[in-house]
Amino acid sequence: QVQLVESGGGLVQAGGSLRLSCAASGDTICISDMGWYRQAPGKERELVARIIDGDSINYAESVKGRFTISRGNAKNTVYLQMNSLKPEDTAVYYCNAEMHHTPLCGRQPDYWGQGTQVTVSS
Repeated sequence: QVQLVESGGGLVQAGGSLRLSCAASGDTICISDMGWYRQAPGKERELVARIIDGDSINYAESVKGRFTISRGNAKNTVYLQMNSLKPEDTAVYYCNAEMHHTPLCGRQPDYWGQGTQVTVSS
């Protein structure tokens, strides 16, 4: 029903910036929340930032003050502006979408993008 495609990852030096983008297609009217998660080698996937239905925002403590999540006007794009990057930010970053559970939208699972690699060198 929904496809998510991330872009914007790359290799940067510590202190640099990257802006990740996630474009949703398909049944985007049913998307409720969108967010970013990351997974480093050998670690569990963790929340980075999420926009909750109603436009409230949650950030991981480790990125507060450095990362900013936002959504496009059509609500089918989500961005993650990453500033003051640190080597510990190195991970694969995944876009995530949660769906409204309504008669129109059914009870769809969460959707995930394929991930985009972010590498921060020291």
